[in-house]
Amino acid sequence: MDRLTAARVFVEVAERGSLTQTAEHLEMSTAMVSRYLSAAEDWLGARLLHRTTRKVSLTEAGAAALPSCRQLLDVATDAAHLAAERGREPAGLLRITSSSSFAEAELTAALVDFQRQYAQVELVLSVSDKASDLVGERVDLAVRLTNTLDPTMITRPLAKCRSMLCASPAYLALRGQPRTAEDLRQHRCIAHAFGIGKQYRFTRGDETVEVPVSWSFHTNETAVLRRAVLSGAGIGMLPTYYLGDDLSTGRLVRLLPDHEPGVLGIHAIYLSRKHQPLALRLLVDFLAARFAGDPAPWDRAIEARQTAARRGFKS
Repeated sequence: MDRLTAARVFVEVAERGSLTQTAEHLEMSTAMVSRYLSAAEDWLGARLLHRTTRKVSLTEAGAAALPSCRQLLDVATDAAHLAAERGREPAGLLRITSSSSFAEAELTAALVDFQRQYAQVELVLSVSDKASDLVGERVDLAVRLTNTLDPTMITRPLAKCRSMLCASPAYLALRGQPRTAEDLRQHRCIAHAFGIGKQYRFTRGDETVEVPVSWSFHTNETAVLRRAVLSGAGIGMLPTYYLGDDLSTGRLVRLLPDHEPGVLGIHAIYLSRKHQPLALRLLVDFLAARFAGDPAPWDRAIEARQTAARRGFKS
């Protein structure tokens, strides 16, 4: 007999506790339900249910087999959806949220390129540094920079977010350039409001370095932090995806390059793997491919520029 149908009958009986109710739901005779149950037991080589005239209950083997049978049905359902979607043009509305700085620096251009491939997909991008309620705000996909993930959400890693300590040439001309981490105590520093507390923390080789500092300027927005650093307000820690042009043009100077700040993960976050819209599945795959690699594409671009500049200086 059909094993998939046998698994479906077993799962329905386990959930409803009744052969009669299962027969009505699946539009089968009670005798056919019983035959499928027997086929499932023969297939799995164990008795799955205790059956009396009044009650149906799982045996120990049945309780162990039930999750796998449910998973089998889910896989079959997803395969049917994939087959139905094959050759179909993805379409519909996707609501996306991300931090404003990552949206400005990388995500918006990626979404535009995605739409060039799939013109029937409508995108709505909202920016916020606060975690969104995906259910309440009807968000299909959140792209977040975090190492703290909600276990109730489905996540897929996209890239690593590294940071650099930077200052403007004007600030350094006025206050001098720090040569060691301890020198930061004597400088004006700019903090992100959702950031790092009252100290900088770095990794230097195998060593963790923590330096207490005094913040002269606070902000809850990365773009404002960057603007304050560019304006000479002090030293700030900025994500590398936001720094390529500033470093290559000399508007900002990287400080203490042998001290690496903590690394954050960039994740695609969504509600469920089951019955995903085709457009959402394609978008997550597209972003994972675009931002793939460690270091991330923007870090590789910074390194390439620095290498080219060193070679130009030597020649």
